[in-house]
Amino acid sequence: MAQDGPTASDFFSDPVTASLVDRVLAMEPGSRLPSERELGQELGVSRTALRDRLGHLEALGVLRRRVGAGTFVHGVDPEVLSQALTIGLLATDMTRSSLHSVRWALERQAAREASLAGDPVAVAHLTVALSDMRATADPAELHEADLRFHAALIQASASPALVFVCEALGTVLNRTVELRPNSDHPRIHTLHTAIHDAVTAGDADGAMRAVDDHFLWSLDPLATSAPDQRT
Repeated sequence: MAQDGPTASDFFSDPVTASLVDRVLAMEPGSRLPSERELGQELGVSRTALRDRLGHLEALGVLRRRVGAGTFVHGVDPEVLSQALTIGLLATDMTRSSLHSVRWALERQAAREASLAGDPVAVAHLTVALSDMRATADPAELHEADLRFHAALIQASASPALVFVCEALGTVLNRTVELRPNSDHPRIHTLHTAIHDAVTAGDADGAMRAVDDHFLWSLDPLATSAPDQRT
């Protein structure tokens, strides 16, 4: 594992967990961990303490235990992490509006980075999703294309951190995207076209403004509508 970035010790107050995480991250997915006795000796902890830490990593999907075979590195699964985050969010007083603001911030940054990255293949996925949005009058189909557009925007950012966080939060954040009535479809097309065009043009500031317009409108459809749409 490269050492030019943060290590587990930068994030975990428990040195045993930090050491174990660093050990796991240095291994390829599918690799087998040493036996509990060997690993306990390496980390200087008892097998009981080691099993407790291994259990936490297994619950997160980082490790997989196979009876009679040992413990293997599985890698971090965003879907498993998403389930854990969903439970955590449900256990708090999290509101839809607070989730909406998180999604807004993430996509605003994604639009900026996508504009700067200028990956034609990634932008092509954005174009396909936008074309599908324009081609349908069915609210359910538009909703599905809308989700694909925003997922493509995140991917186009070329930021591994943004992509991972958004995949982990996807199940929760997608709940903020609502089905819209047919009367809203022209405005939806206009807002998404503005994002697409700014990203395609490499206009980072314009892309962020377009994302702002999109989320301001989704909070209050009358707030950013043209005068002839406010009747």
